[in-house]
Amino acid sequence: MKPNFSRRDFLKLTGLTLGSLALRPFNSFKLSALQAPKRLAQFPNSEIIARVVTSGVSLRSRPTNDFALNTEIAKLEPDHLVAWGREVVGNVVGGLSNQRYLETTEGFIYSSMVQPTRNIPNAPITTMPAGQAGFWAEVTVPYIDLAHEGVIASPWLQDNILYNFPPRLYYGQVVWIDQIRQNNDFVEYRWSEDAYGHGYGYGGSYGEFFWGDAVGFKILTEADVSPISPNIDPKDKGIVVNLDTQTLSCFEGKTEVFFCRTSTGIAIDPLTGLRSEKLATPVGNLITHWKIISKNMTAGSAQSGYSTPAVPWCTFVSGEGVAIHGAFWHNAFGEKWSHGCINVTPENAKWIFRWTTPHISLAQSEMRMSLPDHGTIVVSVERSF
Repeated sequence: MKPNFSRRDFLKLTGLTLGSLALRPFNSFKLSALQAPKRLAQFPNSEIIARVVTSGVSLRSRPTNDFALNTEIAKLEPDHLVAWGREVVGNVVGGLSNQRYLETTEGFIYSSMVQPTRNIPNAPITTMPAGQAGFWAEVTVPYIDLAHEGVIASPWLQDNILYNFPPRLYYGQVVWIDQIRQNNDFVEYRWSEDAYGHGYGYGGSYGEFFWGDAVGFKILTEADVSPISPNIDPKDKGIVVNLDTQTLSCFEGKTEVFFCRTSTGIAIDPLTGLRSEKLATPVGNLITHWKIISKNMTAGSAQSGYSTPAVPWCTFVSGEGVAIHGAFWHNAFGEKWSHGCINVTPENAKWIFRWTTPHISLAQSEMRMSLPDHGTIVVSVERSF
């Protein structure tokens, strides 16, 4: 499959290092702590909270990375949180399209490297809904620290242990909850990444279980997946993805009803600097044919692969594994960034998921279609030279 960068992939592409994370040996990770219940962290008191998404991100005194100006104040590590101020247009040297910087009380941070999140706590339930094997839940806080259950198996968790980094769920991710428990006077939900359940586990052959503070999860209802513009003839709905401008537009007839920025596949090989179709998003007429509320996306080897659990609101548009989906691991929308998929924010991915056909209920969780049946037509366009 082609969906986007893991932390390892991003570090390779940008030439950044893992810093203090990479220098810590495997045995420094306390495996006993991995299973201990964990309450939510204390988050900044801000309507929008910026979360640093990778290692070694520069905090700057001015909105520019121009080496001649020596603007760097400090290096920020993953999941550093700061109150979101405002975005300003800066001067980014290095060939990137995104010129936006986030202005904070601490300094300026390149906007592609911070996820905008919110802290919206929820009232947890204490027993499973009658007659249900589980329920879908959406993360509504910057992150949830997880307690692991069972055998350590996934590449994702193994990487976290290797770099001594706590396993977490992030704002916008959607997971399947199959158990509830009360521990130390707080409620926890169990996220089930079962290989044969919702989301297909890791590569479809194995899965794991994690517990998290229930306050951080919003239980999804049918309203969260209810169809948008259901009275419009599906034939009158269409999507245009512009790979040059990195934008996505939804049309009902000739009327544009939705617009957002995207991050599509990288068309330039980061090693050779030459045009390559290996990671590029396909050009031409595509169709929505498989929709799933949340999916683990894992492929490739330890050297060149990726392992990303709970990728939300997946609308697959190509049989080769290309999907429109939410991306919580970067904020580089407007820049080519992915392994071929069409990345949008989790909020935008949810809107697109609801608006496109076929419509999916919570009970269904997913649906696949085979030609000649298909859903919404997606036209991917790019200039040719």
